[in-house]
Amino acid sequence: MSNQQSSASDLQRPGTTRVLGHTGDAQVRRTVLPGGLRVVTEPVPGVRSASVGIWVDVGSRDETSQQAGAAHYLEHLLFKGTAKRTAVDIAQQIDAVGGELNAFTSKEHTCYYAHVLDEDLPLAVDMLCDVVFDAVNAEADVDVERSVVLEEIAMRDDDPEDLLHEQFSASVLGDHPLGRSVLGTEESIRAMSRSRVHGFYQRSYRMPKMVVAVAGNVEHDRVVELLTAALGERLVGEEPPEAPRQGRAQLPEQQRLALRTDDTEQAHLLVGCRGLDRHDDRRFALGVLNAALGGGMSSRLFQEIRESRGLAYAVYSQSTAYSDAGTFSVYAGSAPERLGEVASVVRDVLTEVADSGLAEEEVARGRGQLRGGLVLGLEDSAARMSRIGKTELNYGRHYTVEETLARIESVTASDVAVLAKDLLTRPMTTTVVGPYESVADLPEGTCPAV
Repeated sequence: MSNQQSSASDLQRPGTTRVLGHTGDAQVRRTVLPGGLRVVTEPVPGVRSASVGIWVDVGSRDETSQQAGAAHYLEHLLFKGTAKRTAVDIAQQIDAVGGELNAFTSKEHTCYYAHVLDEDLPLAVDMLCDVVFDAVNAEADVDVERSVVLEEIAMRDDDPEDLLHEQFSASVLGDHPLGRSVLGTEESIRAMSRSRVHGFYQRSYRMPKMVVAVAGNVEHDRVVELLTAALGERLVGEEPPEAPRQGRAQLPEQQRLALRTDDTEQAHLLVGCRGLDRHDDRRFALGVLNAALGGGMSSRLFQEIRESRGLAYAVYSQSTAYSDAGTFSVYAGSAPERLGEVASVVRDVLTEVADSGLAEEEVARGRGQLRGGLVLGLEDSAARMSRIGKTELNYGRHYTVEETLARIESVTASDVAVLAKDLLTRPMTTTVVGPYESVADLPEGTCPAV
């Protein structure tokens, strides 16, 4: 099912440039710099902005249990100061040009990005390179950010929907790095020393694992020139870029029912299963299935649970794809006493779609929703930067918008039916966050006998 072909970047050596595709008359290009650092650019006609992202193929799944939360901890620390800029310098310089500087961490990658006026591209490139490659990670800053990360964990624990999704991942993916929280645990963060987090930084932040993506009113050669000046002597060696992650995760047995007791006004429910990895060719059919099943107001779940029965205000489905695993789930929030009825309707809908697929008009709406979301989501340089950076890191190649739209349009009702029969008959996990003291207190119908 999975596409295991070699990525284009595997075959491109340092010191070379390739045209990957076109956006109108503009070329999407990739240069591999000495040391294996990839630079991918996409000019966006008609804008006056530039977005720069440094993508690192490192996330929470690359941590040991003792390092849990280190990748996210680093995301905070790198902005605290470099050899030539203090944290105040970084903040003042980006504010002085009205720019945005930020970062995020996921289970498989970390991204540091800046969004500025096109004329301030040199500052953005220099600052991001400084932050990512020359951070000090001082002992005092590690201690200060420890409190900030602990507050972030506390905020997560105060949000029942966030807590629910964390519990679902742990239940479905089990005691596997993908099942752990990106934030780490309170215990692992309290024990995080400067040597532990800095050692993780030194071992993980290597150029062959990195992509610099730039989009907006930019020229490729100018971007390469700016990066070469900012990185200087770091750009050495003939090591090629690392190939995208692939394989099949060895996952332990999943938990079928998980309850997190919380004093909430609503009960929060996730019902789901293990899904597809991002290399699976069926991912486009999954996108259409997800959109038609729970992606909008016309979706099967929304109509059955909210419109027809008034059982919940929020209901949706979602899929998450990693390099070697994935999940599919349905969320609903309801009055605690109606949770069993909501769960029963969710399972009935999933069973019906597994047995009979979706109607042609539902599949057509799903395709239309994906097409519109893709195109409308690429209206600014930041979105374009994110797309080319993530695609290069995950697949080692460039998918044009036209190519992706064609793949979506090719999905048939039969494709969706075959996938639904496989996916929606897999073992299901039910996860609940709500005001129940024990599983015995859950309303009848919340979870079927297993």
